[in-house]
Amino acid sequence: MKNKCVFLDRDGVINRERGEYTFKLEDFEILPGVIEGMKILKEAGYLLIVITNQAGISRGLYTRKDMERCHDFSQKQSGGIIDQIYYSPYHPTVTESIARKPDSLMFEKAFAKFDIDPKQSWMVGDKERDLIPAKKFNMSTVLLSDALKSDYAIYHKHNFTEVIDVILSN
Repeated sequence: MKNKCVFLDRDGVINRERGEYTFKLEDFEILPGVIEGMKILKEAGYLLIVITNQAGISRGLYTRKDMERCHDFSQKQSGGIIDQIYYSPYHPTVTESIARKPDSLMFEKAFAKFDIDPKQSWMVGDKERDLIPAKKFNMSTVLLSDALKSDYAIYHKHNFTEVIDVILSN
């Protein structure tokens, strides 16, 4: 039997979107309800996989080690329940890559590694580019935003608690 998964963008979904690159631990603020919500999803049988663009690496603004410190922190805070974190270090002004959202390579890697059924899975993002690859695979999508709208979003929610409610009610 294939696995079900909730894919999560990082900035704006797990941690506060600052409008600039977040790569220092002192700037990495996990949003309210996220840790508790991820634990609820895990108990409901979902894999939890983070899919994140980290273009500041290719642009020379921070290192992979800087990013990994933030990822290690989120894993520690959540009790290690995140099954995998995929990231794309590329930026179109430096290097084109199908790994970078809105392309789908990070998702395809996760599908293969974890035997995931996209039709039972969800993508939660705060930007349209997060949802585009999910729609390609017929995944359910949630846009977590107060301001943005997207034709790629099945649901629009304002906080992580609302995201959990919609996932568990479907």
